[in-house]
Amino acid sequence: MMTRRGIPVSPGVALGPVFILDSTSFRIHSRKIRAGDVDSEIERLRTALVAAVAEARVEQQSVSSQLGKHYGAIFEAHALLLEDPALLDEIERHVRDDLFSAAYSVSKVSRRFAKALLDFKGGAAMASRSADLHDIENRVLKHLLGAHSEGLKDLHEPVIVVAHELTPSQTAQLNPKLVHAFVTEAGGRASHTAIIAAALEIPAIVGVGPFLSDISSGDEVVVDGMHGIFIINPDDEARHRFESARHSYASFERELDEMRDLPAVTKDGHKVTLLGNIEFPHEAAHAIERGAEGIGLYRTEFLYLSRDEDPTEEEQFEAFCRVLQDMPPGTPLVIRTLDLGADKFNPRSGPTVDEQNPVLGLRSIRLCLQNLPLFKTQLRAIMRASMFGDVRILLPMISGLRELRQCKLILRDVTEDLEEEGVAFNSAVPIGTMIEIPSAAIVAHQLARDVDFLSIGTNDLVQYTLAADRTNEHVAELYSASDPAVLQLIQRVLDVERDTGKPVNVCGAMSGEPVYVALLLGMGLRQFSVPPHNIPEVKRVIRATTLSDAKEVATRALQLETATEVTNYLRDQTRRLLPGYEI
Repeated sequence: MMTRRGIPVSPGVALGPVFILDSTSFRIHSRKIRAGDVDSEIERLRTALVAAVAEARVEQQSVSSQLGKHYGAIFEAHALLLEDPALLDEIERHVRDDLFSAAYSVSKVSRRFAKALLDFKGGAAMASRSADLHDIENRVLKHLLGAHSEGLKDLHEPVIVVAHELTPSQTAQLNPKLVHAFVTEAGGRASHTAIIAAALEIPAIVGVGPFLSDISSGDEVVVDGMHGIFIINPDDEARHRFESARHSYASFERELDEMRDLPAVTKDGHKVTLLGNIEFPHEAAHAIERGAEGIGLYRTEFLYLSRDEDPTEEEQFEAFCRVLQDMPPGTPLVIRTLDLGADKFNPRSGPTVDEQNPVLGLRSIRLCLQNLPLFKTQLRAIMRASMFGDVRILLPMISGLRELRQCKLILRDVTEDLEEEGVAFNSAVPIGTMIEIPSAAIVAHQLARDVDFLSIGTNDLVQYTLAADRTNEHVAELYSASDPAVLQLIQRVLDVERDTGKPVNVCGAMSGEPVYVALLLGMGLRQFSVPPHNIPEVKRVIRATTLSDAKEVATRALQLETATEVTNYLRDQTRRLLPGYEI
């Protein structure tokens, strides 16, 4: 048994067989065989090894004739290793003594050898030999399983997905009925992958660090998405802890369900608006079920990912109308325009050249302003949908007045075209801007004069303020919404509502974390927009505090000098509000 810890990004507990997601993964459906099948299983193993050797020899000859014997020697080494009696004996021992299937035995032995090479103090040379062993493993598995490598779309049975990293588009493909959890070596708390995992309500841990060389397809694992604990091949005691954690989480969920129909009102009677964040149209109904009073952030880029062509105007219009149909009449739907780029990449609509620093490059509104047909198509769909509900437009990654005014001019062109075509739309659609770049936070009072509302995107605001990549586990300690510099920028934006009357919302991950609720209330926030599964927790904290207490929390937190001090203080205050609450 091996226990690892990472960054918990989506709560829940899961146990099941592992599926390693990489470019050459094979699904090992069975770990064990019957005692009477040992001889036939060993025969299958030897046949597969012979076939793999023959394949390696063919590749050796082909590569040698085209590139030279020096390159062909790579595949000769593969063949020699496959013919090594010691390797065969080791694999056969697992089949005979442990009753492991041939496929699982091959994976187990090859990955143990690969890890030994990685741990050997031999530098890059040994690391390359480790990669060779993974190639050999997949070569044998191909012949043993008689199948091509599997991807997410090939799953038919429940698994726990592990990978070095999942892209947002890969995560969006996960089917919660078949993928019961996922764990990655890389990634950060506020990555888009983490956001989607929470939306799908799949238990997830990221930033675990290297572990793929320690695991084989078919291994049983436990994922505790509440505490960031990942256990490979759990023993009986660990299984017992898993059952206990699962029951505790189920009890916690039932307790939160009781919050659904209660109002989001502080103990001293101050109303707070709770909205939901969604990535996919079907989530709107779930958000309303959890107690949302509308949708404060609809991330539209997921209409574009995982497809070969951009969605048409009609497809987007239908998606927006589907969301409106699932919402009570009169509740707001805030549609954020396309935010492609950085880690959300679309080969058709994204930047046409590789960028050295895509997070600071052509992404989001910058991409839309350089691709007007793309931008105008989406704006047309939004304006058409505005006839069917309280639709509002939110412009992402605005850095200043120039970009904001460009967007408003383009929207005016779109509405003029719709008027000429006789297409109905609401001419009074509210327009808002995201505050997620420090420059926008600094000039927030100026921006407020040109819009109807502001929405603070704390995920990117933290990233850009602290120069800490939100997806990078190596700087996870630096990436903190508790940092005094971040809090001062947020306070500056929240003051806009006090000074101008323009509503301010917080729609980033910070607003969905219970530990920050009292702080944000005390700083002046009256509208939270959070993932659906976080709504009951946030409401629970709101109902447990008074506005006067929240203001004291904010005053004290803003006086502290480090992120660690702020975080520890806020945790203590949350435990005081909710005795026994686990943070």
